[in-house]
Formats: sequence, C-alpha cells, structure tokens
Amino acid sequence: MPIFSIDRRTFLSGLAAAGALALFGVPASAMSQAEARTLIGSVMNDVHEIINSGRAEAQMLRDFEVLFSRYGDIPVIARSVLGPPARSASPAQLNAFTEAFRGYMARKYGRQFRRFIGARAEVTGARQVQSHWEVMSTMTMRGEAPFDVRWHVSDRSGRHQFFNLIIEGVNLLAAERQEIGTMLERRGGSIDRLIQDLQSAG
Repeated sequence: MPIFSIDRRTFLSGLAAAGALALFGVPASAMSQAEARTLIGSVMNDVHEIINSGRAEAQMLRDFEVLFSRYGDIPVIARSVLGPPARSASPAQLNAFTEAFRGYMARKYGRQFRRFIGARAEVTGARQVQSHWEVMSTMTMRGEAPFDVRWHVSDRSGRHQFFNLIIEGVNLLAAERQEIGTMLERRGGSIDRLIQDLQSAG
C-alpha cells in the first residue's frame, strides 16, 4: 500500500496523464528554470480555477481535456503509455489512440477533482535533470500535512509541457502504463479494441 492515500494518487496522476517516459537522445532542454517553474504554477492555478468554478460536471470534464492538451505532451505521453505495441501501430492507430486516451484521462480523473476543492499547491524549486527540468512542489489537502510532488517538464515538442509526475517517490506514469498494458492484454493485444473501449470508458 502506498504511503499516501489513493485519493492523492488519483488526483495527481490525472494531471500527468499516464505512462513512464525516458527521453533518450534528446538535447539538453532550452527551457530556463523560471520557465519550468512558471509552467507548473500555471497548471496548478488552472486546476484550482476549474475545481472551484462551480460549473457542471460535463463542462468541467471538457475544461480538463483542454488543460491536458495545453500543458501535457499528450502525443509523447500516449506513445509511452502504449509501450512496445506503439512501434508496430500504424500512424492512424497512434492518432486514434492519442485522441481516445486524452478523453479517457479527462473523464477518469476529472470526476475525482471535486473532492479537492480548497486544496493548496505551491512550487518550491526546480532543477535540471539531463534533458528536462524537475519542478518541485507541495500539495496540501484539507486536514492533511503537505506532501512532495515532482513534475518532469520539457520543450522537446516545441512547447513547454509536462510529461511525468512523481508523488513521494512513486512514478505515477509508470503505474498508468502498467494499467493500459493490462487493458490491452485483456483485449488480446488489439489496439483497435482498446481504442474503442477507451472512447467510452472513464
């Protein structure tokens, strides 16, 4: 059992949008420390605005999907989540999986966010790690002690975006990659069946 509650994990892993990722052979990030910190500050501010907006659930889910697209490197994350099968998938399949995965994550985790109304988040630092920046932050839920959250961000796709999230030492993208892998295995390895089911799941 993780040392943090499942609610924390569910909430924050939704921001990351899933799957372990290694940026092999990518040049050092051109982002500055200030830019990396600003990116994550903007993510957390926008999440706070959405969950405290009082909007209907359907609108909030649409807002979260827009947020994932704006701040998350969704094509890279989706390919990483899919894992080795991504290498044999056709371009059309990869595009369809990326779109299905984006909506799936918005629905799956967006519905969890209402319980975190009033939560506080703060960026506390950033350091460069090989080809990307690791931005440190703390999250404080109501009635709980602050806990450590680390965001991995890069500009490898031409924009400043996040691609991974670590909570108290636990790699949530790796956990999500395992979950998608299990879903694919249950469908006999069929990417098309996985895409179809992701379009209505979450």
